Amino acid sequence: MARTFHAALVAAACFVGVATPVAAQQPTQRQVDSLSAQLRALRARLDSILTALGQRPPSPQQPGGDDLAALRAAAAAMVGRDTTQAADTAAGRKFVGRERNQAQLNPEIGVTGDIRGYATARGVQRDNFDPREFEIGFQSALDPYSHTKIFVSIEGGVASLEEGYAYWTGLPGRVRLDVGKFRQQFGELNRWHLHAVPETEYPLVLTSYLGEDGLVGTGLSLYRAFGGFGTHELIAQVTRSASDDELFGGGGRPTYLAHLLNFWQLGSSAYMQIGGTALYGTNPDSALRTRVGGLEFRLTWRPPARALYREWTLRGEVLASQKEVAGTGPTRLGGYVSTTYKLNQRFIAGVRYDYVEAPEFGEITRQVIPSLTMWQSEWVFLRAQYQWQRVASATATHQLALQAVWAIGPHKHETY
Repeated sequence: MARTFHAALVAAACFVGVATPVAAQQPTQRQVDSLSAQLRALRARLDSILTALGQRPPSPQQPGGDDLAALRAAAAAMVGRDTTQAADTAAGRKFVGRERNQAQLNPEIGVTGDIRGYATARGVQRDNFDPREFEIGFQSALDPYSHTKIFVSIEGGVASLEEGYAYWTGLPGRVRLDVGKFRQQFGELNRWHLHAVPETEYPLVLTSYLGEDGLVGTGLSLYRAFGGFGTHELIAQVTRSASDDELFGGGGRPTYLAHLLNFWQLGSSAYMQIGGTALYGTNPDSALRTRVGGLEFRLTWRPPARALYREWTLRGEVLASQKEVAGTGPTRLGGYVSTTYKLNQRFIAGVRYDYVEAPEFGEITRQVIPSLTMWQSEWVFLRAQYQWQRVASATATHQLALQAVWAIGPHKHETY
């Protein structure tokens, strides 16, 4: 028992950092007394810790009186308690799955309101206020490979599908495929939603040559971007046009569109793009062939350090429309040029000039439209616009328009 007691004292000495000479075979009485005192102090500290943790302190005298065994028993009790705590913690742990829950399955929803007020210089004022359009947009990822966008337009109390398509990216050859109903990529602005264009209405040449609401079709669209002396985009579309009656005589035949856009960065603050579009469709029942071609350009200056306060854009399009019946038919020309300049963070000044030869009889319409837009926030903008218009040699008309556009949801004033 004495040998065991001495071994316990030596172990305690090592535990508290007291050096014991290796060469010494038997500790002196002073060393034994000192180690005993330190052991009692350690036991008192251990008892206080166990009491604080709610553990009953071990008896100072274990069976056989082995102090080292007492320390080992206390340590084992602590280890057992930690294991029990770990088991309890694991039992109460809540595991959360990362699969899509119901909220994540819901699409992103946005709503845009567009209200107009008009005043004319002559005649009786009537129908001065117009709830031009309310647009409800749904967007969502369908899976890792495809997405969808659906836009429902409410005009004059009538709801209609403005766009509804799914698209796939990352296909072989770096091609994007769109399937559904969409605004077609004829030039630049035809693709944009009405509330996003720089003025209150689409340029006159688009509504005259491509349909009252521009060119919209249901079908397929392929998109491919490539580099080499700039950046280039090629789009090919096969659709049944929503403007079939106006453009193609109501034959219901497929129409074909090709669009090429070339983009060049002109330094850190400016870029330029030039593109061309070709549209073709037929109606064999009436021997009608319709061709519309267009050229577009855009130049934008936007200094990176002042992009919130300064931006200037100059854009324009020229279109040629030809409807041939039995191989003969006139070619009409039209186009527009417009510019916008950001005066500061809130106000944007702009002006647009339109020139259009009417598709049927060729009378010329000219318009000049200056505007001032207050960009209140990314959710709200207000616009004041004046329109001067002259058809052929008739007396010019004057119109003042006020527009308020607001949006809710995650997508604000998206162009498309």
